[in-house]
Amino acid sequence: MVLLAIKHVIADFLLQNSWMAQGKDQRTGWALPLLVHCLIHLTVAMAIILIVAPRFWFVALIDFAIHITVDRAKGLCVSRFKVTMDQQWFWWLIGIDQALHHLTGFGLSIFMAAN
Repeated sequence: MVLLAIKHVIADFLLQNSWMAQGKDQRTGWALPLLVHCLIHLTVAMAIILIVAPRFWFVALIDFAIHITVDRAKGLCVSRFKVTMDQQWFWWLIGIDQALHHLTGFGLSIFMAAN
């Protein structure tokens, strides 16, 4: 769980630039920034999992699929309802997004530990 949380901080904050962060929430042109962002998550997750527990390499693909789904759902909310950083809804969406990503890491960690 700790390693997946570290992966999340690295991929979501250290390696995500403004093009990805802002682009993935746009009404149009969101696909490439979202894909690049989630491929970074996939790459970092795969590297960590291959080092620590290589038989669970497919967990990185599951993490990718969930991450792209959660981020797209947030992007749809932001673009459809024209949510901006100065609105409380923006910060609620960020919080929900982050909670879902950490719950994903928790669930995937339980899966790997149980198997």
